[in-house]
Amino acid sequence: MKILLVFDFDNTIIDDNSDTWIVQCAPEKKLPIELQDSYEKGFWTEFMGRVFKYLGDEGVREDEMKRAVTSMPFTLGMVELLNFIRKNKDKFDCIIISDSNSVFIDWVLEATSFHDVFDKVFTNPAAFNSNGHLTVESYHAHSCNRCPKNLCKNVVLVEFVDKQLQQGVNYTRIVYIGDGGNDVCPVTFLKKNDVAMPRKGYTLQKTLSRMSQNLEPMESSVIVWSSGVEIISHLQFLIK
Repeated sequence: MKILLVFDFDNTIIDDNSDTWIVQCAPEKKLPIELQDSYEKGFWTEFMGRVFKYLGDEGVREDEMKRAVTSMPFTLGMVELLNFIRKNKDKFDCIIISDSNSVFIDWVLEATSFHDVFDKVFTNPAAFNSNGHLTVESYHAHSCNRCPKNLCKNVVLVEFVDKQLQQGVNYTRIVYIGDGGNDVCPVTFLKKNDVAMPRKGYTLQKTLSRMSQNLEPMESSVIVWSSGVEIISHLQFLIK
């Protein structure tokens, strides 16, 4: 009987947004106005595809992007938290569900040697094409109207838990650690044993507190965190 830990990546594991961080590789560290203005709500992945094409056209190469991405700082206490999970892997399964992309997440986990902590990473598939440009695709298609077109984290979570169940793995509870608007959907589907852990001062926390003021029902408990160290003490309490 294990606990399933679900992590977001941007502004949760790392203390920034990898997609906006990469803009520092652009000439003068900014995007042309017409490219900035081309973003449509819900179509972030398509927008990032255009950003990566622009970077490639400007001669930004893979090694330069990798240097930038692996220089992103971890969120406070996150290194300690991931080390704690590694020491207690017999008690936890651990996955990432992120709207970043597979290349960026791979680079960070590899550079910091944290690959072994995570059993699975669900994110938008990315690769460098023959021109040396980074390309990114939507993770999947779904019919949830609350989420960006390319990724409903709740669909991913439910599918993963069901698949594990078919293989005889039943989780005693799910702990969901995130920060953003796209973490609201999976969090609202958590059950009463589960724990939602929104990062203090970020969209997820603000949305959940607004929902509780409006008395919108939520089954899971909510524990706000600012540092990974606070998450450790809660996990220690859960596995006692």
